Amino acid sequence: MRHCSVQVRGLLTRPELDRYNALFDVGHYLEEQNRYDLVQIVQKEIDILILPAIERLKEKSRRRDRETEEYLARKAQIEAELKALEDEDNEDE
Repeated sequence: MRHCSVQVRGLLTRPELDRYNALFDVGHYLEEQNRYDLVQIVQKEIDILILPAIERLKEKSRRRDRETEEYLARKAQIEAELKALEDEDNEDE
């Protein structure tokens, strides 16, 4: 059985996490019984279960990227305004 990443597990809802843990326990038990044919089915169910959390993680990353882009644009605008003010002060002298 393969665990999903800590980041993905952290974004599972409580019911999703409970189901994830239960499926993982079943898969682990099946591995102990050498029933790898059934383990594969359980792993596929886990992979389907975590898809919404993976999408939430992607959206979180996209939101962070947008916020970074907005911050950098504001910073560049402020720097341009400061440079313009400095240029005006230099012209007045």
